[in-house]
Amino acid sequence: MTMRLLFLVFAFFLSIAHAEEFLDPAVAFKPSVKALDGQTLEVSYEIAKGYYLYRNKFRFTVDGETATLGTPSFPKGKEHNDENFGKVEVYYKSVAIRIPVERMSSGPLPLKLNVTSQGCADAGVCYPPQTQPVSVELPDPASAPPASAVDGDESGKIAATLKNAGFWTSLAFFFIAGLGLSLTPCVFPMIPILSGIIAGQGHKNSHARGFALSVAYVLGMAVTYAAAGVAAGLSGTLISAALQNPWVLGSFALVFVVLSFSMFGFYELQLPTSLQSKLSEESGHLQGGRGIGVFLMGALSALIVGPCVAAPLAGALLYIGQTGDAVFGGVALFVMALGMGAPLIAVGVAGGSLLPKTGPWMEGVKKAFGVLLLATAVWLVSPVIPPVAAMLAWAALLIIPAIYLHALDPLPPHAKGWQRFWKGIGIVMLLTGAALLIGALAGGRDPLQPLAGLRGNAVAAEEKRLPFERVKSVAELEARIKAAGRPVMLDFYADWCVSCKEMERFTFSDPAVQAKLAGFTLLQADVTANSDDDKALLAKFKLFGPPGIIFYDAKGQEIKSVRIVGFQDTALFQKSLQQLGVAS
Repeated sequence: MTMRLLFLVFAFFLSIAHAEEFLDPAVAFKPSVKALDGQTLEVSYEIAKGYYLYRNKFRFTVDGETATLGTPSFPKGKEHNDENFGKVEVYYKSVAIRIPVERMSSGPLPLKLNVTSQGCADAGVCYPPQTQPVSVELPDPASAPPASAVDGDESGKIAATLKNAGFWTSLAFFFIAGLGLSLTPCVFPMIPILSGIIAGQGHKNSHARGFALSVAYVLGMAVTYAAAGVAAGLSGTLISAALQNPWVLGSFALVFVVLSFSMFGFYELQLPTSLQSKLSEESGHLQGGRGIGVFLMGALSALIVGPCVAAPLAGALLYIGQTGDAVFGGVALFVMALGMGAPLIAVGVAGGSLLPKTGPWMEGVKKAFGVLLLATAVWLVSPVIPPVAAMLAWAALLIIPAIYLHALDPLPPHAKGWQRFWKGIGIVMLLTGAALLIGALAGGRDPLQPLAGLRGNAVAAEEKRLPFERVKSVAELEARIKAAGRPVMLDFYADWCVSCKEMERFTFSDPAVQAKLAGFTLLQADVTANSDDDKALLAKFKLFGPPGIIFYDAKGQEIKSVRIVGFQDTALFQKSLQQLGVAS
């Protein structure tokens, strides 16, 4: 009996001591509010160490009838396996939540908010929901500067990082971002361009020459990115978008055709002998040309081949536009382009030493790169020519080389392994080219599924597309959003944007994505023509080019914390939709 009494007394004092360790909820979770502009509030919580708040337990109301609150925009939280609620999203240390406000009057507007939250301590105690009053005054929307529309998205965060980070830290970030961008489709066409230049050197190939030529090419690309990026940041438009028209793309494609024909031995591109003798022999040749030609080719490639915008590029451009610090923004873009070009330099060095130096092998390699340059030319003009013409061009580009690979010729009785291998490659190319040719003539317009029409799947392919409605101006967009009465997704698209086509083919066609977007009004701004209306639409959202996706709630307020810039695959896009509250 005595031992049991001692145990109960000990447990009682232990529970008291343990209870004293936990903070009062008003101390553990401290709310505050500020007005970002005349129509946007930001509610912030300072969360004590060892405590957390649930994302789905926040509630916000306003006293009186002078204003109503829109759908809050929450930042990404941390996944937590909770004993009470299972797998949930929580916030540690701090959280800032943006709330749009629909005002009933103009001028300064005092508001009293009731903010409700619920949280726990890591040590095991959970608090009931806590409602705390906070007060704020909204300024007059006519005199208050608007809050940045993109502070919450990835490009906005990058812009903020540039403002706050050190010089060398920012440059390191952009170099790494450039390495990541080197894996995007907009950079892939530069590989056959540079490889064709190296192959054109013939017996002159070496480590040193390959390195010199690739560095010249990458420097040209980097200078163009820096100059075009600074101009875009200061003007609000992406210069390369203006170059995506049939005349410019056709002219640049013609350059690749001329280069490819020299690879096939029809002629040799070479400066006049009298001019060559006046120039230093140390600079590299581009089929007899100078290293400056390689530099210019890199500069043109950056403008023509890679106009799509990704988050790191958008962040740098946004920083330049917001601060006017064109010098630092230009340096950041230059370093980012060097990161994009690092793999190209590796290709150049490898090509300079691995390519055959003399003999029939070298001629075969040059012809192969000639075909690749022709493929680059077709790829460049595909967005601005009819789909049937593009399919016919790809068919010819596969069928004709297949014939040269002896796809139709019988093998000799004692053919070697490599002969059989190349004949097999030729047969595959011949069959693929024939499928493209037949599909184009049968009405197919998808190079990846040329025979879909013959299988009766042409209509099914169209049904997989999201039912976007096109908007052509800011006024039309605002009218459609106002009349929607439900959430809206606005997609920025252009025919010349490779990442846009990737989103359309691989992400938007996914059944799970389409199911989650079933409750949305789907709008699309086609900025292919880069008209004044197109520029105004991009400028409204501080975008410098596609792809870009903007979301609105059912009340027509932009959800500023979720904005997509650049390509996202199905999994990543679904995570973005989850941040909007779309069920998985």
